[in-house]
Amino acid sequence: MQRFFKTGPGEYAEGDKFLGIKVPVLRGIARQHQDLPLKEAEKLLHSPLHEERLVSLLILIFHFNKGDEAEKEHIYKLYLRSTKYINNWDLVDVTAKFIIGAFLLDKDKDVLDKLAKSKNMWERRIAILSTFHFIEKGEFRDTMRIAKTLLNDREDLIHKAVGWMLREVGKRSLKTEEDFLKKHYKEMPRTALRYAIERFPEKKRQAYLKGLV
Repeated sequence: MQRFFKTGPGEYAEGDKFLGIKVPVLRGIARQHQDLPLKEAEKLLHSPLHEERLVSLLILIFHFNKGDEAEKEHIYKLYLRSTKYINNWDLVDVTAKFIIGAFLLDKDKDVLDKLAKSKNMWERRIAILSTFHFIEKGEFRDTMRIAKTLLNDREDLIHKAVGWMLREVGKRSLKTEEDFLKKHYKEMPRTALRYAIERFPEKKRQAYLKGLV
């Protein structure tokens, strides 16, 4: 797992420590302890062990889903001030849309633009992954804006996230995705483009890859 999550010297998760527990087991532990007080969940989020941080985040989702507006805001702010602990792609991917995206659905979303311009790669990934919640509600504008901001990001993990979210938009509105691609596909990183067009018919996929659209 340490190899898979790139924990070696100079890699994106350098020094992270794993117990080797699989995600379904961790979800079960979080469910069993979903009423853990928020202060205790926050302490767990500061753990040096990757799986303990993931359990903490899953518990925060339980609290968020059951909470009133004040508690949702508290958890949202806790998440944002704890991004240095949400420091791998799996931690972001299983939580951002359920807390940041869900909280911001009917609110001003300027914070996502700030995150998208952060020097912290995980905050940039949070920015685009949070919009998954909006996509599922049929709202694509914020995804397209953040995707454009991240178009020339230097990190492969951001390229993958952008392509993934564009593909999710395309599942619901192919026209919206293709309008974006036709403007930007020639300048997009290849990884982002490949993720975005993964489900296209082979002929159309090849046309994009060869710059013939």
